[in-house]
Amino acid sequence: MKYASFLAADGSPTWGIVSEGTVYDLGPTGADLAPTLRAAVEQGIFGTLGEEFRTAPARDETEIKFLPAITNPGKIICIGVNYRSHQNETGNAAHQKEQKAPTVFTRFADSQMGHLQPAQMPATTNEFDYEGEMALVIGKEGFHVAEADAFEHVAGYAAYNDFSVRDWQLSTTQWTPGKNFPGTGGFGPYLVPAADLGDVDKLTLETRVNGDVRQKASVADLYFTIPQLIAYVTGFTRLSPGDVIVTGTPGGVGRFMVPSGLLNEGDVVEVEITGLGTLSNTVQLVS
Repeated sequence: MKYASFLAADGSPTWGIVSEGTVYDLGPTGADLAPTLRAAVEQGIFGTLGEEFRTAPARDETEIKFLPAITNPGKIICIGVNYRSHQNETGNAAHQKEQKAPTVFTRFADSQMGHLQPAQMPATTNEFDYEGEMALVIGKEGFHVAEADAFEHVAGYAAYNDFSVRDWQLSTTQWTPGKNFPGTGGFGPYLVPAADLGDVDKLTLETRVNGDVRQKASVADLYFTIPQLIAYVTGFTRLSPGDVIVTGTPGGVGRFMVPSGLLNEGDVVEVEITGLGTLSNTVQLVS
């Protein structure tokens, strides 16, 4: 099943299930099973519903405004340079072979936006870039989680676009500023239960700019695997239901293309992952 967060007809945030182009409202303005999708994960509702959801108030999917799949995660942990193809294009492949731990940075919840919402390119930069990624959402609290137990802590997966302001990102060794401008964390459109996907290593991630394929990779190409990431992250912080780990981007980002593939106003960027749908955001120049 595909779950989503969105605005109800009265403009208030809610969540529900998307099935065959219809959105069933399971939040406060509908069946009222939980106030948010994050709360549904916390309460064990996410991924457990049968066909009874079809009795909830419904709208056509084309009528809703999507919100980030999880609108209010307590933590968003992002992983840098975690596909071999991206290591190669950045010139860091040799260093990565000796790397003992993932590169980690954080993103703030209020920097996120939903499917079909604008990716906000600040007018102060000429280096706006895309990074198509797969995100996982934590379903069970964990601290010092063993790799063998890691998948037990994953509720589901979604597409993510870690839009990056490269000049701010690369002005120091700390990436946080360039990763937290408003409207730069595309997340969605759907959150799909892990049990519905099977082996995530068999999924393919593809990023397109104006229809042109820029990135394409198997999730199996991750340098640090999902169990390794969860084990590492929970080695230094406790993860709670609704927290997000963004697992890394493949090679093909705009900065390393010749000629440059950096983004301009009006560009449409799509991230499609097998079974997770297509996340689409159009670049909008903002002051």
